[in-house]
Amino acid sequence: MPDHATSTNPQVQRQLDRLWALGPGADVLGLSRITALLDRIGNPHRNLPPVLHVAGTNGKGSTCAFLRAAVEAAGRSAHVYSSPHLVRFNERIRLAGQLIDDATLASLLEQVLDAGGDIGASFFEVTTAAAFLAFARTPADACIIEVGLGGRLDATNVIPAPAPAACAIAQLGIDHQAFLGDTAEAIAGEKAGIAKPGVPLVTMTYSDSVTARIAQVAAAANAPVHARGTAWDFTVTPDRLLYRDAQGEVATPLPTLAGPHQPANLALAIATLRHQRALAIPDRAFASAATAARWPARMQRLTPGPLHARLPAGAEIWLDGGHNEAAAQSVSATLAQVANGRPAHLILGMLSNKDATGLLAPFVPLAASFTAVPVPGHAHHDPADLAATARTLGITSTRIAPDVPTALASLQTAEAPLVLILGSLYLAGEVLRENDELLD
Repeated sequence: MPDHATSTNPQVQRQLDRLWALGPGADVLGLSRITALLDRIGNPHRNLPPVLHVAGTNGKGSTCAFLRAAVEAAGRSAHVYSSPHLVRFNERIRLAGQLIDDATLASLLEQVLDAGGDIGASFFEVTTAAAFLAFARTPADACIIEVGLGGRLDATNVIPAPAPAACAIAQLGIDHQAFLGDTAEAIAGEKAGIAKPGVPLVTMTYSDSVTARIAQVAAAANAPVHARGTAWDFTVTPDRLLYRDAQGEVATPLPTLAGPHQPANLALAIATLRHQRALAIPDRAFASAATAARWPARMQRLTPGPLHARLPAGAEIWLDGGHNEAAAQSVSATLAQVANGRPAHLILGMLSNKDATGLLAPFVPLAASFTAVPVPGHAHHDPADLAATARTLGITSTRIAPDVPTALASLQTAEAPLVLILGSLYLAGEVLRENDELLD
């Protein structure tokens, strides 16, 4: 199903309506359509600045945020391509540090759609082609590209060697089984498919079997692997991250991004930049990146806004788009730190193809109440079914609500409640919109 996207700009909306009408290429992985589409618009992917290409199940977006922050702290500019968007479609394409403006976005989408109307390209393939066209036309020092789904057959994986300065794989887990396989090893093999001949592939710590599968794919691609524990590593003190590799040690503040998993994402970004040679990034830039990186809807504390008005004074609302078991382990650990013994109230909406039990289980010891909501504009778990799952897991106080504002209103009798809204980046986007938190 294509991503839900609307715009207040009529020219952009006209092109988004055309995107919504796409059918034949939707939800089918492969590189033939994107290759044909790019060929018709002049193959812009062959004319990009040095690329940092990031795959993973969880943490790839945060890693990209740290990469961007480090590149910019070094006084350089970076394009960024990420997905999905939260509030505005423009969030997917950042040109030399700035979100793409409506006029440029509308023109690019129109050009790509006009050129490839008979190819049957998907929503994501058209968006990827438009991003590459924008990146090729706008000067920048680097190009940070987040994989959409998988890696090997993802539309972003058409970038030829030696354009990638480095490739990286963040945390891995079980997700998108219908496309990537039912085992951790199969999924890892698909993610490792971004490996390119002679291009550093920087990886984290995984199980032995997953590590072996990544090494096998990398060897077949003739890509050198730089793995945590062998090529690089890090430790965390109460107030510092200490990164080390063959070049020496780098010390940074702990990341501003919340969560015990974020130091690993920062370290992966540092390792990625220190194992490539296209961009000179001084060590001081990594310290700046630790505190400057922003990545909305990843354990984000909402600022005072319309949603807070539905809760008593002193309430905290936290937001996370995590939607699988691996994310739940990290987010629940962060919630435990934030709560510090206080009861937490969960509000959950999930797409229908996600594992509700796997996501919810780590939160059971923390949950004082649970409210299930729909995910507007997307096929989602029935809230009644989610509530039943929560009760089966041992959360006794459960309810359903038609939307997040109503769910929050039901907590008015709680004293300074601590609320976590989670389960879907699409739901997170609706929450940010409801709270008047636009992204720039």
